[in-house]
Amino acid sequence: MSLPAGVEVNGPRHDRYDEILTPEALGFLAELHRAFEPRRRELLARRTAREAALAEGELFDFLPETAHVREGDWRVAEPAPGLVDRRVEITGPTDAKMTINALNSGARVWLADLEDANTPAWENVVEGQLNLRDAIDRTLGFTSPAGKRYTLGDGELATIVVRPRGWHLTEKHLLVDGERVAGALVDFGLYLFHCARRQLDRGAGPYFYLPKLESHLEARLWNDVFLLAQERLGLPRGTIRATVLIETFPAAFEMEEILYELREHSAGLNAGRWDYMFSVVKKFRTRGAEFLLPDRNAVTMTAPFIRAYTELLVRTCHRRGAHAIGGMAAFIPSRRDPAVNETALAKVREDKTREAGDGFDGSWVAHPDLVPICREVFDARLGDRPHQLDRTRAEVTVTAGQLLDVRSTPGSRTAAGLRGNVSVGIQYLASWLAGTGAVAINNLMEDAATAEISRSQVWQWLHNDVTLDLADDGSAPGPRVTRELVERIAAEETAKLPDPDRYAAARALFLEVAVTDEFVDFLTLPAYERMP
Repeated sequence: MSLPAGVEVNGPRHDRYDEILTPEALGFLAELHRAFEPRRRELLARRTAREAALAEGELFDFLPETAHVREGDWRVAEPAPGLVDRRVEITGPTDAKMTINALNSGARVWLADLEDANTPAWENVVEGQLNLRDAIDRTLGFTSPAGKRYTLGDGELATIVVRPRGWHLTEKHLLVDGERVAGALVDFGLYLFHCARRQLDRGAGPYFYLPKLESHLEARLWNDVFLLAQERLGLPRGTIRATVLIETFPAAFEMEEILYELREHSAGLNAGRWDYMFSVVKKFRTRGAEFLLPDRNAVTMTAPFIRAYTELLVRTCHRRGAHAIGGMAAFIPSRRDPAVNETALAKVREDKTREAGDGFDGSWVAHPDLVPICREVFDARLGDRPHQLDRTRAEVTVTAGQLLDVRSTPGSRTAAGLRGNVSVGIQYLASWLAGTGAVAINNLMEDAATAEISRSQVWQWLHNDVTLDLADDGSAPGPRVTRELVERIAAEETAKLPDPDRYAAARALFLEVAVTDEFVDFLTLPAYERMP
């Protein structure tokens, strides 16, 4: 097969890969790369400059130069088919089994994850696209090693919404003019090229979740990508719809502007708790006590700074006619421990009840067994209505100070919390390096976002000379967090795992991103370079 000029494919070509990596599809990716790679790099450099300013003492605030957007009278496009009622959304990677289970789950929407719940191994990148296309064609099937057969149901399936990689990641197996193509454009471009018409023919459309945005300028870049892509593929303007995850601290101050930039393509905003916490640590990691968080599991959605952000998100979305989607219920039900299930399911119900009461139009779950609980809670709130966009939450007023009020977060920093961060981080990275991006650990679904908060919190506590509130035995105070303490805990926690030698590479990588003086922007960057 001849490739378009300037295009190189360095990954292996397994069975059916040529169905996705066609010359026409690769030519489309090359055009996107040449059109938008310079702006992508400029925006990433802008992130770096902004972090330097924060380290010097600056704080986030609402932008004075975009006050006219926040004060203007405008609305986003009407909801697209399949995105009107989003009361339950399930998330997960695009392997064949998960694709089938998610689409059959009874959820209204499936976030088909090519990002945090996925690892960008070449096989996952290409085979995920094959699975999505086959699912739309209703030809996808899967047989487990034990012989169990999985097939798609005959009735209505969940609406597919694809989450591509963030702007910071590149695809090393696909080069254009000698440069790696942005992973975001690879994931977006291949899906749009192969599946947009298929989705339209079935009464839906090409829909996306956009992760890790840090400014409205990054949303503008996505919008320009959409415009060019639609023109090149002959799609009507506004066919593409995108929900933006507000999961970075700076994006919380630009929600209105992000919706505005994407307004003819916008499908709403989502509250991404774990990445939001990671972003708080990342942006203010050197600023001392004012931005130190307690143990990660102690930070709930009722923490004042998170409460302010979710309240503002609902108000912003409904004021502009956009859906507001709540955060993740990460609990994984256990068939062996009913007591654990009972406690955890009560917390899930409480969390979803609060979100529905706050005005969210739907929420996320990580496991099919949680779909009925989430649906029941939102059914009770919505009844026959598809959403609650009419609840404008005009009474809500959120200041920059409230968004920045991390110090008021209740909770302690404990040795148990430190151990939990280290253990989860190492176990997750071992799975990630082996090609699995969504991992059940201690009855919770861990993905790259939860691993990020784990390792960044260790880094922050270490580099701000934190003394823990409680020691391993519960006595107070605990030890000061030092590199030696983290390395000792890493060795102890690894030794507790079955076949500890299997975790050697993961432990070394965790320590690289958790204790070294230079903070690594994303742990997936060095992890990706270790993958074939």
